[in-house]
Amino acid sequence: MTDRPEDGRQFRILVVVDEYTRECLALEAARSFTSQDVVGMLQYLFAVRGTPQHIRSDNGPEFVAAVIRDWLRRSDVGPLFIAKESP
Repeated sequence: MTDRPEDGRQFRILVVVDEYTRECLALEAARSFTSQDVVGMLQYLFAVRGTPQHIRSDNGPEFVAAVIRDWLRRSDVGPLFIAKESP
């Protein structure tokens, strides 16, 4: 998710939601996120909540990066991507 405050500078929000319970597991705001930021967040969640079978995400550059795909493969987690133009 992205937004702009009054100063016009864009910021992004990394939201992690459990699809089954609809519980928000993480909510982080920053000017930008790297793939390493996403991996760090997921490592924490996997340690605290357990490793899921798959992770569904949009096609943002920080989610389709080779770093994340390789890390998910090593963690035995399957990636699922939301189709473009889908809500």
